Amino acid sequence: MSSSTKNANKPWTAADIAMLKQLIAQNTPTRIIALKLGRTEAAIYAKASELGLSVKPTNQSPYGPRKAKK
Repeated sequence: MSSSTKNANKPWTAADIAMLKQLIAQNTPTRIIALKLGRTEAAIYAKASELGLSVKPTNQSPYGPRKAKK
């Protein structure tokens, strides 16, 4: 978990929410989003869920990397 909590217990501003949406759209890792917004990863997951956003990576296979055929 991220230890950067400069905004802990502070309400989310419109700018924070806009930045969260932008970073999620860019497929930014949750840890990086937390660092940029000064919040914990748990706070990022909670706010994304509240907004109906998914923070799951969109460019990764759920079955792991494919092995090259020989």
